[in-house]
Amino acid sequence: LNLEGTASVADLVTRIAAEVPGKAPGALIYGRGWIETGWPEGRMPMAADLDAVAPVNPVILVRADGHALVANSAALAAAGVTDTTADPDGGRIERGADGHATGMLIDNAMSLVAPLMETPDAAAKAHALETGAAVYVSRGWTGVHNMSVGPDEAPIMAALAGEGKLPLRLWNAFEPDGFDLAAKHEYETPTITNRAIKLYMDGALGSRGAQLIEPYSDRPETSGLSLITDEDLADYMRRADAAGIQIAIHAIGDLANRRILDVYEAGGYGKNKRWRIEHAQIIAPSDIPRVGALGLIASMQPSHAIGDLHFAPARLGLDRLAGAYAWKSLLDSGAVVAGGSDAPVEVGSPLIEFYAAVARKDLKGFSGEGWHPEQALSRDEALALFTSAAAYATFRENDLGTIAPGKLADFTVFDTDLMTVPEADILKAKAVMTVVGGSIVYAAD
Repeated sequence: LNLEGTASVADLVTRIAAEVPGKAPGALIYGRGWIETGWPEGRMPMAADLDAVAPVNPVILVRADGHALVANSAALAAAGVTDTTADPDGGRIERGADGHATGMLIDNAMSLVAPLMETPDAAAKAHALETGAAVYVSRGWTGVHNMSVGPDEAPIMAALAGEGKLPLRLWNAFEPDGFDLAAKHEYETPTITNRAIKLYMDGALGSRGAQLIEPYSDRPETSGLSLITDEDLADYMRRADAAGIQIAIHAIGDLANRRILDVYEAGGYGKNKRWRIEHAQIIAPSDIPRVGALGLIASMQPSHAIGDLHFAPARLGLDRLAGAYAWKSLLDSGAVVAGGSDAPVEVGSPLIEFYAAVARKDLKGFSGEGWHPEQALSRDEALALFTSAAAYATFRENDLGTIAPGKLADFTVFDTDLMTVPEADILKAKAVMTVVGGSIVYAAD
């Protein structure tokens, strides 16, 4: 069930109520895509909300960022989650003032209900990949840096690419159980690169799983979650270094980012690994120069800044915003900043990402107090995030990222000159043609 665009807790409940009549008693209702930012209730959904319309069917609804979910009482009971269930390492069972579980499960606590969820078969995954690729080329993307890939998905992608059904380039970062596959570059094709693994330091800011140096301003009893120990991170780095594997590490909070810098520096890996910090969202100002000095890549998604604009000040307080979404400071300090979208957490539009990078305002043109407009980028800087820097982040700068003789012809044509139109008009542009390897893979009607 696609829950994108859900406008309130009441709207969420209405959508679930509409699903119940078509489900057998006890059958799971699963959805993803809700995010409570801007909801009039000003809170996360709870089991009690869902119980009112689905008392028998287990309901599991994953937040858009994939770092939290809400489960109803039937789902919690089926999974054996009670008020006395201990929080797992790297996870949190949200509890009310009365000590009762609210139904919100954060990060690794989501695994408690995972056995209730069905795993898509190969045919379903192939259909999703083919459908998604068509959507993204229609938006103007020529390639995707694909995160948290299951190793079972690699042969599916290779087969689709061989059949001409994946019309864009893929750089895959596998879950840790795909380490050997990445080391051997298995299932690669002319358009698919399998050389990386994805790790997670912490959770997300919205669900207060991002690991902070100091407590959350709006919930001082927590500083977020650690999803991996420094010892395990150091072990992955040693193994990846020996195997020639690239690492992409999710880090949102300032402590999570600092821990990466500390472990990498202690390992003495030099400046040429091109290991990536995915998001690099909140960094202590004193740590910003370390990113470039160590040769790490800040892989960032400008839309996070405009999506988080309406709750980040409450989570962080105004002082910590100085190191939040700090694209300009990172660039000026010598770091490589590669741009992306983090779809499906965000919409996945290159136009929104470009606009966010240069405007640093939400889609209505609003920018809040302490939002540091000096961190906005020039259009040339923003363009480089999604072209030359993204190519560098995949070791493809000799083939991709700029239009030059001898390079692969990957480019997008828009109906508007994004480099000169008024800022707000960037969002009105449309992709009219997407070209990958010299072949037109999308043309507007």
